[in-house]
Amino acid sequence: MIRELRLADQVRAACGDDDLVMWAAQGMTDACGARVWAAGDAVVAACPRISRRDRLAVWGGPGCAAELVRHALGEVGPSFRPFGEAGLVRAVTAAVDGLAVSGEFSWMSLDGTVGGADRVPGAVGWLDGGADAEIAALLAADAPDSYAAPGVAGVRRWAGLRVGGRLASVAADAWSAPTVGLLAGVATGARFRGRGLAERVCRWVSGELVQQYGRAALMVNDDNAAAIALYERIGYRRRRLLAAHAVG
Repeated sequence: MIRELRLADQVRAACGDDDLVMWAAQGMTDACGARVWAAGDAVVAACPRISRRDRLAVWGGPGCAAELVRHALGEVGPSFRPFGEAGLVRAVTAAVDGLAVSGEFSWMSLDGTVGGADRVPGAVGWLDGGADAEIAALLAADAPDSYAAPGVAGVRRWAGLRVGGRLASVAADAWSAPTVGLLAGVATGARFRGRGLAERVCRWVSGELVQQYGRAALMVNDDNAAAIALYERIGYRRRRLLAAHAVG
């Protein structure tokens, strides 16, 4: 039997506090617009415009998950993209008519202490709103595909590191949930690369996210081996995901 969950504690209990589902549920606040359903050993969490897309996180056994995805898409519409662990979403896509694979990427999560935190006092810190133009220029030049950008809904704050007064590397706290802080918008200016600046910024921001939200997470393309290695050095654990989309 499919039941709709309306409280964050209900979601946590149903999915075993899975960080991907808890992130997509966004605390179940009225403002976020998330909806969550459970059946048997599966849970799906739908949230509009989270990290620039209408997303449907999928968790649990493939049989019940497929039933839930059919139901959820009927409730929220075909713009929502199911995503979750690769094997699960591949099975769901095969079982649910009208779904096709979109692509693979990785979800990385961090609980507890950040390894090798930045040791230079004051070198990395949160930027005020007056830095938005600098951040936007850095992203346009060196990370034009970044989902996070100044002024985008859900992007809460930016941290940065300056070299010689010039903004050299940035990262954002974006689309974070009450119990999962999301690291996004990581970028370093081309002239400053090779100095470990992105790693310092990411370590610092990751520590801030863990302190505020209890854990941190991020999404990364599977072909970005350098970024994955960086995040693993910080202590993030990797889960390979698959996304699907409605066709026709």
